[in-house]
Amino acid sequence: MSLEWVSLKLKNFYLASLVLLGVMWILDIPIRLNIGIVTASYISLMLAISIAAGFLLKPSYKGSSAVVFDIGLGLLALLSWGWVALNYISWLTDLANRGVEKWLPGVLAIILLIEALRRFCGYAITVLTIVFIAYGFLGHNFSGIFEGAAVSPSRLILYFYADSGGVPGLILSIVCSVVFGFLLMGELMKASGGGQFLTDISLSLMGHYRGGPAKVSIVASSIFGSISGSTVGNVMSTGVVTIPLMKKTGLPGYFAAAVEAIASNGGQLAPPVMGATAFLIAEFLDIPYLEVVGAAALPAIIYYVILFVQVDLMAKDNNLVGLKKTETPIFGNLIKQKGLHLIPIVSLIFLMFVIGLQPAKSALMSGFLALLAGLVLRSTKLSFSMIMEFLENVSKTLIPIILIGGAAGIIVGVLNITGLGFNLTLGLTEIGAKYGLLVMLILTGIIAIILGMGMPTAAVYIVLSVVLAPAVIEMGVPILAAHLFIFYFGLLSMITPPVAVASFVAAGIAGASLWRTSFTAIKLGVAAYFLPFLFVYNDSLLLKGTWVEILLIFSTCLVSGLMIASALREINFRSLKGVLRMLCCTCLSMVVGSATLWLERDSMGVILVLIISGFLFAALQKMKWFGEKRG
Repeated sequence: MSLEWVSLKLKNFYLASLVLLGVMWILDIPIRLNIGIVTASYISLMLAISIAAGFLLKPSYKGSSAVVFDIGLGLLALLSWGWVALNYISWLTDLANRGVEKWLPGVLAIILLIEALRRFCGYAITVLTIVFIAYGFLGHNFSGIFEGAAVSPSRLILYFYADSGGVPGLILSIVCSVVFGFLLMGELMKASGGGQFLTDISLSLMGHYRGGPAKVSIVASSIFGSISGSTVGNVMSTGVVTIPLMKKTGLPGYFAAAVEAIASNGGQLAPPVMGATAFLIAEFLDIPYLEVVGAAALPAIIYYVILFVQVDLMAKDNNLVGLKKTETPIFGNLIKQKGLHLIPIVSLIFLMFVIGLQPAKSALMSGFLALLAGLVLRSTKLSFSMIMEFLENVSKTLIPIILIGGAAGIIVGVLNITGLGFNLTLGLTEIGAKYGLLVMLILTGIIAIILGMGMPTAAVYIVLSVVLAPAVIEMGVPILAAHLFIFYFGLLSMITPPVAVASFVAAGIAGASLWRTSFTAIKLGVAAYFLPFLFVYNDSLLLKGTWVEILLIFSTCLVSGLMIASALREINFRSLKGVLRMLCCTCLSMVVGSATLWLERDSMGVILVLIISGFLFAALQKMKWFGEKRG
């Protein structure tokens, strides 16, 4: 019996236990068996297994000694986090006692969490977590806005380790239930052939138009990305099909990769699931889920329409054609042969909106239906190797989210117990009062992009909602608009250098330049950089207000965005005339966009601006030099 064999068996056991435990918790199996388990104990156990599995999935180094080392670290993680899971209830009645039997396992547990975080999630989030921990111990030595309350070391460690305000708190609770459910559904759809089916459907509808594969990428990624809960996972699942097809029709590799990256990222902003974040926002703000979905709908439509138009203009300017009809699937045949793959999506909507079932249960049941559809259609074959591959795929996405959820618990814990969160809110509010809301929002957006680097979708929102949202709300911004603002900018870290994880993964598939892909993705995703400011200043875009106001704000934002899309055509960067065209379109876009601020005072004035700008834009389009082709 070799060490490698033991390591493999342990890894398989951990992965199976992680998924099985999550499924049992969502289905309320402990309650049905009359087993009393508090949420914090479940969370701690999930974190323990995630750390132990993570050490085996990401070994420290090669060699037999590394295997022993990683197995040992995993067992220590199980013991230390299992200790708080076992004793959590009894410790609740003994809060004054902070004996060594409590805080020493806590020190070990936190160190192991940080090491697993380093291996799986990189140095950015790891260093950030360490900085916050250090601040928790030393923050009382600072002055001004960064002066924190003095907290004894034992109390701080136990706050991280065994308090609902720390690691085993709300953040990890949502990750291990709602996020887990939708992640599992996305992986089951992918494994059963549902992801490929959505791509094929998009191909049958869009593939034969100019720039067809790029439009396929937009449609498929928006649908699957909303469910998957991972921009990078979406890029890797749909991008392996759409990026080669885009290159085949003549699109440059960097452009194909950028389209896939920005379309996949947009899926996280698109209702009805928004990468499970819609449920998090509803939970955090204690508002109906449908209100969140409704608010996110119009910005998502504008986002994708502008992206769609940019792709179409790129294809037009470069005389590109779509795929031949013989190269695309036939829609009718797809529905007849593989239509069962639609059942999970329909069932998800039915269970959540008609039955009113909890989101995690709805996602889990829809995932099981996806698996059943795959078995009936024989696109899925159950075997031990297939099951283990599936478990590993799930875990490679789930474990980083759980680890980051644990780290987010530490960060939020420091913000709360030291008072730093209140101080930051106060500082940003003072900046807003002194320099204006716009400056404060720009600064908040930059911070959100930095803090969101490399984080999964749900974790991005969870951290930013605690760190930045209160300051934006304090400036008088409507609460839902504030939360969507920080969520949009947090997700922009996926395409914004220097990290730009989604852009870099897509560039790797396309064999294209990483940096050119990233900057092209920024251009294609320009709507995401401006929309948050628009709905902060006028939340009619979030379905607040009369229908007249809502339609006007939607129209002005859409028209302004289309003008920006026309201004950013690559053909405009090739000559002086092109630059003049770009400036004209940009100025018109700014005029129309600024009209959103007048809605409450003069709706007729907005309509007049739209009409005049529309005529000017149409005149520019008709000018001979505006529509020149590539030579």
